[in-house]
Amino acid sequence: MADGQNAPEAERVEAVWDQNRTRGDEASSSGTSGWRAGISGDWATFAAIAAIALIVGIVNALSGAQDAAWRGDSADIGRRLFWEMTSIVVILALVPILMLSVRRMRRTTSIAARIGIAAVALLGFSALHVAGMVGLRKFLLWLAGGAYEFHFSPAFVLYEFRKDAVTALLIGATLWLFESRRELRKAAQEPQSNPAASLEQPSSNLIWLRDGTSRIRVAPRDILWVASAGNYIEYSLANGTQHLIRGTLAATESELARFAIVRVHRTRLANLDRVSGVDFKPSGDFELTFDNGRTLGGSRRYRPAVAALGSRAAPV
Repeated sequence: MADGQNAPEAERVEAVWDQNRTRGDEASSSGTSGWRAGISGDWATFAAIAAIALIVGIVNALSGAQDAAWRGDSADIGRRLFWEMTSIVVILALVPILMLSVRRMRRTTSIAARIGIAAVALLGFSALHVAGMVGLRKFLLWLAGGAYEFHFSPAFVLYEFRKDAVTALLIGATLWLFESRRELRKAAQEPQSNPAASLEQPSSNLIWLRDGTSRIRVAPRDILWVASAGNYIEYSLANGTQHLIRGTLAATESELARFAIVRVHRTRLANLDRVSGVDFKPSGDFELTFDNGRTLGGSRRYRPAVAALGSRAAPV
């Protein structure tokens, strides 16, 4: 899809350590470091969820024992606590999966994609919870010289799935709120509100994009377009590579306007210096063709921004 005629490799990527951020924050800003971000730097979140889960488990065990006593059955608080605690231990072990899923969902704006991620996460969470819970109970009772009788049935699976769905929803919502709060606090602490969360300009001919633990040096000429992706900005380069950087499109537009990179759609900016042709549609929308053959659609609201390109016929 790309002709690969970009600046030399040495002008594009230079890995350095960022002294102004914690390692956890850097991992969360990288599109490929979600798993590490899910389990490092989030102990406060995990501790809060664990405390709530333990309290709920104890209350459930005591309530079950009280209900049994009222019915004239054996309260057996110890056994009920054992069932609750083994379930909670497995749930807490699966929290990183929910963390990863929430962060994946926050990085996409597609409703269908979010629903798909949530469905896969829920099914995986429930299956692993049931398997882990049964396995843990069998193992612990075996160590104690007893046995745990497990009878698999569709009714049991449906019963556990209903409970797991509620549990996953509550934990997921809690994680979503924690993530929102963390991002707001992080944004408030940063004096810069530029598109890359730290867009540096050591020279007038280069820009810097922060990508996890690396700073990527990019020649503006190499940028084809920039698109909004939720809380992130996605840079698409002429060689086909993409970089996902935390930021806003409005701030990006302001930073890159001097390089003839302008808004052509509500969610996109395009590098007009790389446009070889423009095709204006009867609806008022238009399609840009870049010098490497790739195309990008624009909306009629931003047609004035490319009006001067009208003399460039889109290649057939």
